[in-house]
Amino acid sequence: METKYFNPVSITVMCILFAVCGGLFFLKIIQLSVLIGGLLFSIFISASIQIADQWEKAVVLRMGRFTGLKGPGYFFIIPIVDSIAKYIDQRVRVTDIKAEKTLTKDTVPVNVDAVVYWTVWDVEKAALEVQDYEKAVLNISQTGLRDTIGKHELSDLLSDRQKISDELQAILDEHTNPWGITCQNVGIRDIIIPENLADAMSKQAQAERERQARVILGTAETEIAEKFADASQQYIDNPVALHLRGMNMLFEGLKEKGSMVIVPSSALDSMNLGAMGGLISLAKTNEDAKQ
Repeated sequence: METKYFNPVSITVMCILFAVCGGLFFLKIIQLSVLIGGLLFSIFISASIQIADQWEKAVVLRMGRFTGLKGPGYFFIIPIVDSIAKYIDQRVRVTDIKAEKTLTKDTVPVNVDAVVYWTVWDVEKAALEVQDYEKAVLNISQTGLRDTIGKHELSDLLSDRQKISDELQAILDEHTNPWGITCQNVGIRDIIIPENLADAMSKQAQAERERQARVILGTAETEIAEKFADASQQYIDNPVALHLRGMNMLFEGLKEKGSMVIVPSSALDSMNLGAMGGLISLAKTNEDAKQ
């Protein structure tokens, strides 16, 4: 029982009444028996004054039976006859939950840290339907987290945390709503896997990236080959265009000073590149002599 008969207001009232009774007795206005009665009455009045904070509701029992909810603010009870079973906080609460070495669907042991945000929306149910609703929420959260982990493979846990959170929230709402409690949000903070498995997954990811890089390179080579094949079809029936292309390539190669271009002999014969190269070299020599 969490009955709190005295609070700052009730203590202040009791002190004032004690002072009044003591003053009257000191002035010999009242007798000793009246003084004792006045002191007892002061205690009774003071104990009847109760206060609940803005975010609280007080569960009041009269001779063990539920009579209603009081607060927030000040209210009155009948001392001894009435009692306050609980002051229930209606603010959003945060509960940390952990599932250590829990097996996933593909039998991988993981440690999962999560956090649950919940609140009491029906104080009467929370007080009357469950003995310790805070402990009950904690236990059902841990059990629900373990059950959810066991239904999913490791890849699902790592890639879709929101789905896991939504499933756990649905499980909690199903069990806690009859208690007047609702789960507002569930967050998966961390998923820890065995170190050797983490290393293996890292190597697998690296190998996958290398495979993708090689696939991209092979695709590029295939596209280049297709472009060359298309170009060869353009040149096969047009020797003049091929000749001009060869001259352009040779010119680009000999533009830079000190450059050396190796040209196949077949290209020299077919496109007369030897004579063209000599003319270009002669022109460059004359230009250098003038400078």
